[in-house]
Amino acid sequence: MTVRTVPFLLAALVSAACLPATAASIDETRQQQAAQIPTCARPLGTLSVLEPEAGTNWWSGQQLPAPSKLIKLFVSRSRCFTLVDRGAGMDAAMRERELASGGELRGRSNIGKGQIKAADYVMVPDLVAANSNASGNNVGGLLGGLVGGRAGAVIGGLNFKSKTANVVLTVTDVRSSEQVAMAEGNAKKTDIGWGASAGLFGGSVLGANAGGYANTEIGQVITLAYLKAYTDIVAQLGGLPTNASAANATQAVTVAKPARLFSSADGKGKVVRPLDVGMMLYPTGEKQGVMWQVEDEFGNKGWVSSTLLELSR
Repeated sequence: MTVRTVPFLLAALVSAACLPATAASIDETRQQQAAQIPTCARPLGTLSVLEPEAGTNWWSGQQLPAPSKLIKLFVSRSRCFTLVDRGAGMDAAMRERELASGGELRGRSNIGKGQIKAADYVMVPDLVAANSNASGNNVGGLLGGLVGGRAGAVIGGLNFKSKTANVVLTVTDVRSSEQVAMAEGNAKKTDIGWGASAGLFGGSVLGANAGGYANTEIGQVITLAYLKAYTDIVAQLGGLPTNASAANATQAVTVAKPARLFSSADGKGKVVRPLDVGMMLYPTGEKQGVMWQVEDEFGNKGWVSSTLLELSR
């Protein structure tokens, strides 16, 4: 190598390093990122995952598990929520509680009221549209046979051979009933050709737990679509309060005994108004001893003894 060739080599190396990334490499990076389950440093709250309310269980025609099982896998791997069971596990737990209340369980079994953890949020996975021709079967025909009539014709009219999936995830605050997040995800057959997708469906990530979602082409497409929606949901919910229970309005109370609403917490000041039995009040969260600050339905605010109240049912 002569001295005169060195500058040319350096220029070539610098030029190569500065070349823009190819479209293929950009797409591959995007797909790899999209195929990674997001993780959280702390749980965003307690979550229950329910099935969609649509009359057709579209996953049955695909020989796939319910989509809630797929979402629960995402939640478990991501550690973004604490899961509570409101399905078969809950049914079994309630049977144990029935045995306990009937005196059938051994002493000191420690099963009773006030132990079930509340869900802060409910997540519902739904399918906007799914197109597939898995295993040579016309899924449009399968779904049409399941729902029948005009509804089947509408579903059967989709282009199932394109193998695309459009899904939606919604999250509802159980205390306020406010829908705090919604995200759509979409994927197509070509998305599952990237190396990142192969890692997602390997035994270390989803594996056998995902069933047909990992083993079939349309299942993988649907999985990627839900993963995109779940990743978006986690990003949207990053600003949620650490304590969802404390951040929500306090549960309403009902006047159990005749009482008076005082202007001050010592119970000796001006009487704002009398309180009749059965009247509903709304605590502000301010407390001094047994005295609670409350508002009535007309906006009157004052203090009342909590010993004269009970939780509204």
